[in-house]
Amino acid sequence: MKLQGIRVVDLSLFLPGPHLTMMMADHGAEVIKVEPPSGEPTRNIGLRKNGEAVWFRNTHRGKKSLCLNLKDGEQKAQLLALIDEADVFVEGFRPGAMARLGLDYATLSARNPRLVYCSISAFGQSGPKSQKPAHDLSIQAESGTVFLNEGADGEPCSPAMPVADMAASLMGLSGILMALLRRNETGCGDYLDISMQDSLVAWLPNALGPVFAENRSPVVKQERSWGGNAMYRIYRTADGRHLTLGGSEIKFAKNLFSRLGRPELAAVCERPPGDQEEAIEFLKKEFAGRTLAQWSDWFEGLDVCWSPVRLLDEALEEEHLRVREMVFEDDAGNRHLGVPIKFLHEPAQVNTCLPKLGEHNQSFLASGQEI
Repeated sequence: MKLQGIRVVDLSLFLPGPHLTMMMADHGAEVIKVEPPSGEPTRNIGLRKNGEAVWFRNTHRGKKSLCLNLKDGEQKAQLLALIDEADVFVEGFRPGAMARLGLDYATLSARNPRLVYCSISAFGQSGPKSQKPAHDLSIQAESGTVFLNEGADGEPCSPAMPVADMAASLMGLSGILMALLRRNETGCGDYLDISMQDSLVAWLPNALGPVFAENRSPVVKQERSWGGNAMYRIYRTADGRHLTLGGSEIKFAKNLFSRLGRPELAAVCERPPGDQEEAIEFLKKEFAGRTLAQWSDWFEGLDVCWSPVRLLDEALEEEHLRVREMVFEDDAGNRHLGVPIKFLHEPAQVNTCLPKLGEHNQSFLASGQEI
């Protein structure tokens, strides 16, 4: 596997760091999760199956667990000895916490110059908000994406997905892999300052036209991506379900409106978003006249970007995801998320085993190095 031989020491908690290091474990890295005496919080968050939290199962498979009290000098020394032999170190605490523990980059890189050190924090290591506590919702609110997540009543909605967390996870993974690649040439590691807000803001290229071109916030429901385009919207069906049109290219509009008997409305879709109300109102009435199942049959074979709005359980049970191995079941009946990074050569090999809290302490302490 691509990361075989890479040792990762992971002090992060909750979602961004643990998801990052799980992806590394899936591709062969040895990931040692260092947990506080109380354990990784997600061991006890949310629903459980077969004794383990689903959240924990889908962020900590294939890792080893070392339970340490880092305020204890002897246990911290054991951790330092482990980091001396590591390739990657990941932490997700508020800026300054690692320095107070003597686990900052300056200290660790002096001991291990090849170390790639990744800090994930809400707002980064510098700037006026660096010490501000925040999780995903607050970061999305600060970054404008809660504003963009406007409901039908014009009020902002709680975002459905933790995109600040996941953006930071992916940015952190990308940075670590770049640093490891460069280390092959220089022999030296590096320090990554990954801000969850930076990572989220970097996901906004297609949303910033009004901001960068006209120095204003968008009128959300008039923008192409959020309801202003007839061919890029959510529509309600007769049975209270919904479908989406998700392709605004004019060829799709021509195909759709021709089949609906109103070919002239395709021209409306060539107008700017926010000026397509005639087409939108027609489609609202049309889609409200049949059930989602009926529309699924109607769209069969038609070259239009459309999709049903699936319930989450429906989506995860779909045949396509099973074929892609993005949802699979282990021998104990636990369902897992699969690996999205699919190599032709040396593909990931998922180890679904979960470590018990501190499971590897004894073997580590007995050898002093190997876990």
